[in-house]
This record gives sequence, structure tokens and C-alpha cells, in this order.
Amino acid sequence: MMVQIQGQDVEVQAGQTCADVLRAVLSGKKMKSAVACVCDGALLDLARPVPAGTAVMEPVFLESAEGLSVLRHSAAHVMAEAVKELFPSAKVTIGPDVESGFYYDFDFERPFTPEDLEKIEARMTASVVANQPFSREEMSAVEARALFASMGETYKLEIIDDLGADQVSLYRHGNFVDLCRGPHLPSTGFLQAVKLTSVAGAYWRGDSKRPMLQRIYGTAFATPKELKAHLAMIEEAKKRDHRKLGPQLDLFSFHERGGAGMAYWHPKGGLVRTILEDFVNKEMIRRGYGIVRTPQILKRDLWETSGHYANYRENMYFTEIDEVPYGVKPMNCVAHMLIYNTSQRSYRDLPVRLFEFGVVHRHELSGVLHGLMRVRQFTQDDAHIICRPDQLLDEIKGVMTWIQDLMGVFGFEYSMEISTRPEKSIGSDADWERATSALMDAMGQMELPYTINEGDGAFYGPKIDVKLRDCLGRQWQCSTIQVDFTLPDRFDLLYVGEDGERHRPVMVHRAIMGSVERFIGILTEHFAGAFPAWLAPVQARILTVTDNHDEFARKCQDALQREGVRVELDLRNEKLGYKVREAQMEKVPYALVIGDQEVEQACVNVRMLGGNNLGVMSVDAFADHLRQECEKPFKHGGMRYSFSC
Repeated sequence: MMVQIQGQDVEVQAGQTCADVLRAVLSGKKMKSAVACVCDGALLDLARPVPAGTAVMEPVFLESAEGLSVLRHSAAHVMAEAVKELFPSAKVTIGPDVESGFYYDFDFERPFTPEDLEKIEARMTASVVANQPFSREEMSAVEARALFASMGETYKLEIIDDLGADQVSLYRHGNFVDLCRGPHLPSTGFLQAVKLTSVAGAYWRGDSKRPMLQRIYGTAFATPKELKAHLAMIEEAKKRDHRKLGPQLDLFSFHERGGAGMAYWHPKGGLVRTILEDFVNKEMIRRGYGIVRTPQILKRDLWETSGHYANYRENMYFTEIDEVPYGVKPMNCVAHMLIYNTSQRSYRDLPVRLFEFGVVHRHELSGVLHGLMRVRQFTQDDAHIICRPDQLLDEIKGVMTWIQDLMGVFGFEYSMEISTRPEKSIGSDADWERATSALMDAMGQMELPYTINEGDGAFYGPKIDVKLRDCLGRQWQCSTIQVDFTLPDRFDLLYVGEDGERHRPVMVHRAIMGSVERFIGILTEHFAGAFPAWLAPVQARILTVTDNHDEFARKCQDALQREGVRVELDLRNEKLGYKVREAQMEKVPYALVIGDQEVEQACVNVRMLGGNNLGVMSVDAFADHLRQECEKPFKHGGMRYSFSC
């Protein structure tokens, strides 16, 4: 048979492997970099025979995304081999590759220690040096059950049973065998850049009622140079960790005594939130939204009507008042629909845009809580646009423009994906098709690229998720746009059309920042705690050289505060160098030094965070300089910024 490889027609003899065929096309250097191949869309090991009827083959190289996935999954197997050799009583479960590495979960009687990781890594190196080939076997599920039962690997038995397949595939290298669909590297020798990074607890299959496992994380790259760069990025990320910077900068704290997954905002962190929320509120009004406030708890029957009780209750909290069951709101949409229904609406009244900084509660397992990024109580910049179907495209595009404007303020790069109907959902096929088409059409009209995320939409409608990329290249999901034909029907939302008849509107659920907590956590890490001047809780700190300068310093503070500058004094009897370093450590954008010369000239000596000295200037000149700096990011999209907070 003939197959096409990189534009060339190649004849394939019966029984030839993928590697055999690729050698006819690839140079020696390229062939050494090939780790798998794609045959008509199916990713296969190089040692697999070319499937009959294959029309197109493509090599998968080590440095490609698919190649890294194969590399990392193979590294997980080598790690599991090392763990079993060092700790024979450990039971293996699953070991997938993930975005920047891999992990494997083990059932072991104690947590693994850093010293254990060093031993495991050393044993992995020995396996790599041995250059053991990965080989695939296929056997019946009955035979596989017998094999893993003889090894005491009970988790593999559960996986085999859940697969429900008559035949399964296994992979071997050295003395290690694992249940796996593959593919894998040709041999362990390809693993030249592997590092184990951490250990964490993880429930088997994410179920808190199942055993707690030990999860070992690692990463792997095509070359040691790439691994070194990645590890350097991890070290930088540790320095930027918002869980460390938050307390250090006196922004927020967490208190297990008060409850897990809930942030306590200190005055400086509360001020950062207030500045952000004030900016967003003003933009919402300018963009035609009405600001609303709604209760924290609603009767359970409302959540039953909306479908949340049937499809989302595992994420909700419930209580009872006067023997009536209530649900603590995980979302704001139900309350906003009640507001919409308080009056009869005409087609002329639409769209109705309702906005709320709504506090919501969602139950998250304690093992996944992560600072501000994953919490149980958070605030959404949440809005619901109730509009006529003929207005839907323009409303989606309007939200997308707002998202673009916000990303421009912070200089974030971002990507977008459309998530389609999940298995657990409500609504008709026709409504889901209309909603999904509307999102795609809006993106097409705006000429915005996107990918499809199959089956990950909200239970009531498809959505666009916007994933921003921070300065370390990490992706974060924040903004979302969801189109919903179903809840307006369930809550009997109506408007009177131009024809005098009643019609059903459509609803757009949207959040721009998403979770305010997560967004501030991202900003804290993105800026390493050094917020831009417009957002910094303290924009300037006045530092005196001696007590003789205190009176003038207080006058400067008063003058700056009247100009709207967030300024504080440091009049302590400490050396100037110490005060300057402390201001730098606390990420204050400007240090204003006052000594004899400054008092004499009625000015301040301006030092920027990072060490640049702007020299002496009057208080008015500094306030004007700061105002211009604060306004710069808001030139994008014609947005407004109020200098005073």
C-alpha cells in the first residue's frame, strides 16, 4: 500500500513498522528525534506495524507538543518503576502527563520525603542509562486481571473493570509492567532531562471517601537546556507566589480557625480590591449596565427550577430557616432573573444588563484549595445580559471588546476556547446548537482565533473561556461568556415584541475578571507584588533624613493627599538607607526623600522602585508625573481612570 509522508508517497510492505517506513523519508538526525508517529490521526509507537489502509503518516518529533506528551508519560512509567524497586509495598494507580510535566499516584503507608525523591531520581537515571526499550503487549481483560492480581495491584483491577473492554494493552520496560494505552518512547534512553519536583496528597479518583494517595510530580523536556530554563522559571514563580507575597505585603491572610478557603483582606489588600472594583463599576455604568445587589441565600426550590440542584448541588452549601431549605448561592444568575421579572419588558427595553460584584460560595475539596486561586468564597464581577435573539451577536461582541480592553490595561496575552455541551446538561439540542453557533459567529465576525474544548460547557449553555498568560507564560482562566436559552425558559422570562406578542429572550452570563480573588492573585504574581502605580495601595512614601524634616514632610503629605495620591510617612529615627530598602521591599512605587536641601527648595527627591532616581521636583510636579503614569494603561479602548481613589 502507499502512504503519504510529508508530501511524499511511500510504499509500505506488509508487517513494516512505523519506524521502518519513516526511515525511508527522514534523515538520520531527524530519525533520531522521532519518538512516535500519527497514522490517519491515531498516535502510535514507532514499533507498531503501520495499520492497513493508512493513507497519511506523520512523524512525531521529541520537541513537538505531541512528542513532549509521549516523553512525559514515559517518564511517569520510569518513575513508577523506580518507586516499585525502592518501595515494593507501594501500589501503583495512574500516571498521566500534564501541561508542564507528569505525575504518578501511589498508595503507600507514609508520605514520600525529599530524600525519597532523590533516591527515586537516582534509580530513574540508572534506567535511562540502561536504555531499556518500551514494548507493547495486548491481552484479554481476563488475563490482565490475573496478571495484576498476582502482583497485588488492586487499583489496576478496578481500572480494568471500569474499562469494560475485552482486550487491553500493557507496556513493559525492564522488569516493570503497567496497564496503558500508550504510546511511549522507543526506549528509556530518550529521557535525558527529567526532574522530580514535589509531592502532594490526592484522593483516589478525586473522591474524599476513597484512599488518600501520594502524588509525585515531575517534569521532563527534550533537552537539559530546556529543563534548566523551566526549573529557573519555577524558582522565579516561587519568589512571586501570592501566598507568600500576600502576608509579606500585608494584603491578605487565611485562617483555618475561621474556615478553609476564605480570604481575610487587610487594609492594603482591601484597598487594591476597592480600586479594581471602583474602576470596573465605573466601566459597567459607562457600558450600559445597571448595578444590583442580591441575597446570599435563596430558597432551594429556585435552585431546583434552575437545574443547579440536580446538576451542581455537590458544589453548593445548604441551610434551613423556619424548616424551609435554602441554598447558598454559587452563582448570581437566578437572583438576576428574579429582578428582570419584577416588571413587564418591551422589545424597546432590551437588552437589560444587570451587574453585581456578587459574593458566591462553592464547595471545593480541601486538597485543591490554593491561596486566592482556588477558594470556597469568592466575588465575581458577574453580569447577565437579557436580550432579544437578534441582539445576541452584538452583545457577545460587546463583552468580548470589554475583555480585550481589560487585558490591554494589564498587558496580558490571552487565548480563547469555546466549550461545548457537557454530558450532564439541560436544554434542547436546538437551543444548544443556536447558542454554540452564536458564539462561533461572534468570534468569526471579530476575526478572533479560538479552539474547541469538547464537552466542557456550563450545564445550561456553551461558553467562551479566555485564558490569560502571565509574565512566566502560565495560563489562567478568568473571563467567560456563556449563552443560555434554557434558564430564561425555566424562569418564564418574557418581553413584548414589536408584534404585540410575548417572546422569550436569551441570556448571556459573563464575567470579565472572573473571580476577583483569583484575578488579584494572578496580578500579585504577574507583578511580583509591585503593582502598577494606579493600583498600588501605597503609591508614595515620604522618607525623612532627620527629625528636623518632619514638619515639611507632613505638609508634603497633606498636599499630595489633596491631589488624590495614596501617600504615607516614614518619620522613624532610622538611617535613610534602611528606610529606602524597606520601601523597596514593600514594593512602594515611589520613595520621596526629604533632607535639608529639599526643605530649603520646597521639593522632594523622587526615587522609583527599582532604583532609578528622578531627582528633585515640587510636590505639584510629582503629583502631575504620577497622574500621567496612572493614566497611561487606560488609553486602550477609550477607558477612563479616576486618579483619586
